[in-house]
Parts: sequence; structure tokens; C-alpha cells
Amino acid sequence: MTKILAIESSCDETAAAVIEDGKKILSNVVATQIDVHKKFGGVIPEVASRIHVENISMVIAECMEKAGLGIEEMDAIAVTQGPGLIGSLHVGVQAAKTLAWAFNKPLVPVHHIAGHIYANRLIADLKFPLMALVVSGGHTELVYMKDEWSFEVIGTTQDDAIGEAFDKVGRILGLPYPGGVYIDKLSKEGKNIYKLPKPHPEKELDFSFSGLKSGVLQFIKRCERNNETFEPADLACSFQETAIACLLERAEKAMKQMQPKMIVLAGGVAANSCLRQRISELVSEKFPQIECIIPPLSCCTDNAAMIGVAGTIAYEHGVRGDASCTADPAFEL
Repeated sequence: MTKILAIESSCDETAAAVIEDGKKILSNVVATQIDVHKKFGGVIPEVASRIHVENISMVIAECMEKAGLGIEEMDAIAVTQGPGLIGSLHVGVQAAKTLAWAFNKPLVPVHHIAGHIYANRLIADLKFPLMALVVSGGHTELVYMKDEWSFEVIGTTQDDAIGEAFDKVGRILGLPYPGGVYIDKLSKEGKNIYKLPKPHPEKELDFSFSGLKSGVLQFIKRCERNNETFEPADLACSFQETAIACLLERAEKAMKQMQPKMIVLAGGVAANSCLRQRISELVSEKFPQIECIIPPLSCCTDNAAMIGVAGTIAYEHGVRGDASCTADPAFEL
């Protein structure tokens, strides 16, 4: 059975995992920086990279100890090459290259979004052709996979990613960072009663959230000018419902056009309870022939287990890196 040591450091989590046979987690360690960046209301890249330097060796050592294995027993070292923050990525890539050289192991560079998509393999065998709705702080994409290791981006955001929009609206509402988590919680106390602008991108499968985010800010300023009050829970609910409706509209069109056997959620916003419920309802009601897979909450946010799963597939498909492999913040899927 193939054993992969995976390293992930694309943003503000320093993570390492050992994955066996592409789906069994032998260990999965994540050192989060969220309490540090919460003070600033968002991730500070320079701070993130410094903390990665402090954490990377300890995280890898703990990962190997929990797996009960040595690095010499690994078949390969997989690492997130990009996209992400250049300084953060660099720490993980350098660590992986060093281990690959020291232990004479193959280096397998992995795309961060491929990791999010393949996180679903931890709970189900993936069926192709497959559609992935990728929703995170840096990405909002519809990815069509004709077979196991092919990726075609058929829809993407024209401006803000949905996770970015959630965090910005959370900041507007005075909620703690990360805003998306708190908007999801606050929405449960509110109602969808405020009309907000619904984005209409030029391409039918693309996304846009900048106008919706601005609409929330303009709504609040309008209330202030008119000495009117509003319920933050209702505004959070109205924003979330409008944003998720945009996601589902594009996903529905994509499923009609591409007719996949399976659709999966991928990325940090896949943890949103409303999105998880609504996409399940959409597929069961309108596309009963399509299987819908939603990743476990533990694998929605950044972690190395997902990189290990994707890294196993990449390793089997002959993907290799060498000494020239570098962090690539604009790495294309």
C-alpha cells in the first residue's frame, strides 16, 4: 500500500499528514494560526510565513510520531505547490524538498484545489465524469473532471471569491474573524427579508460577489442616513441566502450541461450549513441520477490529509517535482 507524507502550508495552517492507499488517514496534524490573525481581522502574509517557519518541523515530527512510521517508510513526499501566499507556500515546499532529498524520496507537487476536491475521496469513491463546486476564501469555481486526473475550470469568479465576500461582510457587520463562520451562525437567528443585489456575470457559469458585498454596505449606510434600524441577523441571513442562491443557480446549469455522475463540494465554505443542506436538496429534487458528496467538516478547511489523497493520485499518474520545484502562488489547476 502506498504511503504518502503530505505537507500543506498555503495560507495560515501548518499541516502534515500520512495517507495510506489514497484514503486511509494514519495521522493528520494541523497547527492553526487563527487566534493570531483574528487580532488583525484577516491573515497577515508576513506573520503567517514566520509562524510556518516556527511550526513546520514540529508538525512533521508529530505527524510521523502519530503514524508510528519513519520518513524512510514513505513512498513519496507530497506538498502544496500553489496557489496561496508565496511566503507560506515557500516554507512547505522547502521542507518537502529537503525531506525528499535527504531520504531519496520522490517529490509530488500538488495543486491546493485538487486537494480540496479529493478530500471527498476520504468518504466515498469518486465517480467520473465529476463536477466540483469549489468554494473557499480564494476560489469560487466549477471544475469538471472527465476522468480521474483531468481538471477543466468551466466557471470562475469575476471578482471576489465567496469566502472573501463572507469575511468582508462579516467585518461590515462587526463580527469576529473569520466572518463566514459567524454569518452562518447568526443567519440561523434571522430571516431572509432584505432585498440585496443579485450578481449577473456575463458568462452563465461564472460568479460575482463584489456587488453583493457592496450592496450590504450600501444597505447599512442607507439605514444610517434615514435613521432606520435593521436586524443584523436578518441582514446576515439575507446575504447568505442570496450568495448561496448564486452558487446553486450556476451549479444547476452546469449539471444540466455536463451531466456528471457525481457532484462534490470542496473548500472552506463547504462547511457552511446552509450550503450543505441546499445543495443536497437541489440534487435530490432535480438530479436524482447524480450522486452528491459533501466532505466531512474536518476536511473542509485547509489540512494535509487532502493533499495526501490528491498526492497519491498524482503519484500514481507520474507527477514528479525536482530540485527546481518552487512555490507558485498562481499555480493553475
